[in-house]
Amino acid sequence: MANKTHNSVRALAEGAILVAVAEILGFLPLYKLPWGGSIDFAMLPIIIFCVRWGFGPGMLVSFTHGIFQMLFEGGIAIGWQSILGDFLIAYAVLGVAGLFKGRFCVATVVACAARFLVHYVVGATIWAEYMPESFFGMTMTTPWLYSALYNGAYMVPDMLLLLAVYFLLRKTPLKQYFTV
Repeated sequence: MANKTHNSVRALAEGAILVAVAEILGFLPLYKLPWGGSIDFAMLPIIIFCVRWGFGPGMLVSFTHGIFQMLFEGGIAIGWQSILGDFLIAYAVLGVAGLFKGRFCVATVVACAARFLVHYVVGATIWAEYMPESFFGMTMTTPWLYSALYNGAYMVPDMLLLLAVYFLLRKTPLKQYFTV
């Protein structure tokens, strides 16, 4: 019983610390798009937590991260639907990484794909009226294409960045933090 309590307290403390680290990293984007979305390291501590502690704790920490992102992002939302989709759901789905406990690469790809899908649907439905006439030098005729391009422009590099960090750190003493 004492070991289970110890692990619960440890998971809670680690979750709080990693959410705080994620928020700090979110304030240091490498690139930020005009209507929201950025390339940064903020998902790294969240996915590490999910891979270490599993689905349930991972969903809780991911949802918490989404709440803080909503509060600190600067108000890039156009109503409750956008807040729900672009923040609460989109960040909560990062918790699916916890289904791949101990498998950081697979967890990262699945979590980023899940987050992309949420942003993609929200972008094509809720943000559709804000679609420009051209994007990346292409004429935009459908919000589905625009949403895929816009959200892919930061989600794919973000995912590749996280995988690159993992591959750099997996041969160092820091590799111990990618598993429990």
